[in-house]
Amino acid sequence: MNRRLASRLGLLLVVGALIAFGIAFRESLSIGMLERGLDDLGAWAPLAFIAAYAIATVAFMPGLIFTIAGGVLFGPVFGTLFSLTGATIGAMLAFLVARYVASDWVAARAGGRLERLIKGVEREGWRFVAFTRLVPVFPFNILNYALGLTRIGFMPYALATFICMAPGAFAYTWVGHAGAETVAGGRSGIQAILIAIGLLAAVIFLPRLIRRVKTDPSVEQRDETKPATSEGGR
Repeated sequence: MNRRLASRLGLLLVVGALIAFGIAFRESLSIGMLERGLDDLGAWAPLAFIAAYAIATVAFMPGLIFTIAGGVLFGPVFGTLFSLTGATIGAMLAFLVARYVASDWVAARAGGRLERLIKGVEREGWRFVAFTRLVPVFPFNILNYALGLTRIGFMPYALATFICMAPGAFAYTWVGHAGAETVAGGRSGIQAILIAIGLLAAVIFLPRLIRRVKTDPSVEQRDETKPATSEGGR
């Protein structure tokens, strides 16, 4: 057995163990568990949180709990940054695993959705990745792996993932922050809840707006007539 094959099998075993761990413990994962685990780490807590989020993403564990926990533990700004960084690193790792280690397994798990992803990426490139991050038409964890089997480049994938996950990350981080402020009491808790409701409404409405723009034929017609109109205006 050559070294390359041995390395590939080793990585495959590690990923398989992480996924098995994630499936086994996903029901017991909670914000309280994360808070207790990070309490004694001091200055290392942000790095530990980012690493845990990245591993959880690879292991098919629910990222929403981590994002909300980020708001509880670190506040809306740093919580968003740490959550977004952890989720993006995890998405990048899953992408690389699918592309170089476990393509057959990912193809089998993605099923018919893989063909849709491949066609979408071939048609629109990084814009399709951006769309799938803004509009949750595919499950987040399997999407990270499945996109590794398309022709999208690694850096366009990573940048589109980081930028387009930011609105949702900020909204749900603020939910965690609002919950913590409410528990602490005072008028700031009520204000935080109102802001959280507004952000969630925006995140829920955004996918509908994007779908409408993408499927509205009048938008394409306007785009087609714009060059002729501008040339006539000159």
